[in-house]
Amino acid sequence: MKRTVIAAAVSALLLSGCAAQGGETTATAPGAAPSAASSAPSTVPPVPAGAEALLAAYGLDGRSTVEIIDHLDRLGGIRRPADLRASVRPDELVLSGRGQEFSLPIPDDRFYLSVAPYTDRTHECFHHSLTTCTGELAARDVQVTITDEATGEALVDETRTTFANGFTGFWLPRGIDATLTVTYGGKTGETKIYTGQDAPTCLTTLQLA
Repeated sequence: MKRTVIAAAVSALLLSGCAAQGGETTATAPGAAPSAASSAPSTVPPVPAGAEALLAAYGLDGRSTVEIIDHLDRLGGIRRPADLRASVRPDELVLSGRGQEFSLPIPDDRFYLSVAPYTDRTHECFHHSLTTCTGELAARDVQVTITDEATGEALVDETRTTFANGFTGFWLPRGIDATLTVTYGGKTGETKIYTGQDAPTCLTTLQLA
């Protein structure tokens, strides 16, 4: 099955994640609690030794990797820690700040995809940055469906309010092909997604038209 994933500018974005705030560009191409798809993972990887001090410095101690991702993605504006970088990879969360860097493992049966639908402005992204990425449609109610192509099961079918950063995140089963559809203000966008090891965790190319 052909997998449609966002691969533009991969080499430039693998380390930096999304563009920083204020780094949006004009698009030229035409075109909150976790959902039911994010049921509790079968295993919760432990926090690596030595990471506790860094997590505590940002008020993240005592949280699992899933909880840290959910928390940071919902922050916006001045609430975002200015000196913390948090990049979501398919199998880990890379945190860096105060001269330290740690990788926190993501449960091996879950994949986090953060989606920023747009109408006019977007930016390139591959690995979602929880502390710098911004999307056009912040705090908007959008209707979202995510359908597993192999089984036809609707993994998500609900109205979401986008976070303060313009994204909304989904914990999905790992290793699936699916169809994502978003509707807002009478406009709709649809795209194929994939949740494998080489897939992006950030989707910013879904234009609503």
